[in-house]
Amino acid sequence: MLQTNLEHIETEEQLKELIEKNEKVAVCCGRMGPMCIPVYDIFEIFQESYPDIQFRDMDFDIPVAALIKGLPECRGFWGLPFTVYYRNGKVVKATSSIQSAKEVKNILNDVFT
Repeated sequence: MLQTNLEHIETEEQLKELIEKNEKVAVCCGRMGPMCIPVYDIFEIFQESYPDIQFRDMDFDIPVAALIKGLPECRGFWGLPFTVYYRNGKVVKATSSIQSAKEVKNILNDVFT
């Protein structure tokens, strides 16, 4: 399990329910490594600034992560984490590798406003 202050997605049912019941969802799928931890930290900070967005993490090495890894938007990704943004149940953006707070904020403002 990831050691973050974010809510964790551990099952397919959790992911599907989250996406179905919430208009705006951001999922960071990774490990506890130097490329992923900064994105988790950004998500933790942005939870307060963007209360209408559901921020979650998912361990890259659990079976349910195949739902993220297998997305067409993620097929060409090489670097962790895989970060996926959903709006109204559909993928609206996906990124890989480390992101700065400014990059994440720009994505949030672009796809969720």
